[in-house]
This record gives sequence, C-alpha cells and structure tokens, in this order.
Amino acid sequence: MRNVEPMVDVVLPVLNEAAALPWVLSRMPDGFRALVVDNGSSDGSPELAERLGARVVLEPRRGFGAACFTGLETAESDTVCFMDCDGSLDPAELALVSGPVERGEADLVMGARQADPGALAPHVRVANRALVWELRRRTGAELRDLGPMRAARREPLLALGIEDRRFGWPLEMVLRAAAAGWTIDEAPVRYRKRAGRSKVTGTVRGTARAVRDMALALR
Repeated sequence: MRNVEPMVDVVLPVLNEAAALPWVLSRMPDGFRALVVDNGSSDGSPELAERLGARVVLEPRRGFGAACFTGLETAESDTVCFMDCDGSLDPAELALVSGPVERGEADLVMGARQADPGALAPHVRVANRALVWELRRRTGAELRDLGPMRAARREPLLALGIEDRRFGWPLEMVLRAAAAGWTIDEAPVRYRKRAGRSKVTGTVRGTARAVRDMALALR
C-alpha cells in the first residue's frame, strides 16, 4: 500500500490580492495545501482562489491577526504554515520553515527575509530592525527578522492563547512562544517586490499603524 505524506496547511491571509493569487497558488509545492482566509476583499479574491483550487474561508472581522487566527482554527494539519499572499514570498520555499518543525528540531521557525533590491522600503527596514532588536532583548532569541513566513505545530500554537487580532499577531506569537520555552529558529528565504501596493507597508502611515499594534503587543 502506498504511503501518503501528510499535508501541511498554509494559511494565506488575503485582502484584495487578486493580482498575486495565481502566481502564489501555482507555486504551492507538493505536500502543502493552500488555505486562503479572505478578510473582506472587494476585488474577487475569494472567488478567484476557489477557481484556482484553494480552500477559502471568509473572516469578516477586519484584522491581520483575525485572519491568521481563523486560518489556524480551520487548519487540519499537525504543522501549520503562515505566509503573506502578495507575491513577495515564494511558496516553493515553505519546506525551509516547516521542515525543522516537522523533524522536531524547532518549535517555531520564521523565514528571515533576504530582500531583493527595493523590495523593502526604508521605513519598513527601520521599523523591522527596531522590533527585532526589542524581541532579541526580551526573548534572548537570535532573530534577524520578524519573518512573515513561519511554521509551528497547530495544537501548541492554539494553546499559546494569542489575543491580538490586528498587526500585533506575529509579534505576540514570538513573545508567547519564548515565554513558553519554545525553541525558535530562522531559515533564510527570498523576499521579492510584492504585486501591487501594500495596504500596510506601502505607506509610512500604514507602517506606523502596524508598529502601533505591535507596540501594544509588547506591553
């Protein structure tokens, strides 16, 4: 009898990402299953994702963390990945973050972005550097990036009790994981220019809003 490798659910928070969805979903490697969590798109993203074969869940409560949490609750696999769905990250590299978790080498693995020229705006680099410095100071983890591609086991991640439902979600995940004694690691992943303009980091104001949410998580 042929052995069937277990699937890894990949939570893709989506808000108007129709331009990037075809490329992202076409790059999903064998053994990984796209779980699109639509957060109120007006560009037909959920319908497009369904036509392209992804499982789609609707989360009407606005917020990046709300979409991620709904995806985590909906996922069925033991190991769960999270990834931005704007074309900046390549799903083909998902095994770099999921592999150490599945092998029991780490509890949380984040993709440390190796950015192409111009892929990260200067204000984003500055904000990321400050947040990572604070995380290193508080957790002792040797982090280089607040990586948006990451992997962990589903049940322990739910048990962390992450409360933020906005942009503080990724930061709170790391803080709670460190407090729980998790082994946290990084894997280098390529970071490209995203498709279209970011709703968050595309402007200084959007970045400031995200940093505000993360600062609240740090409290």
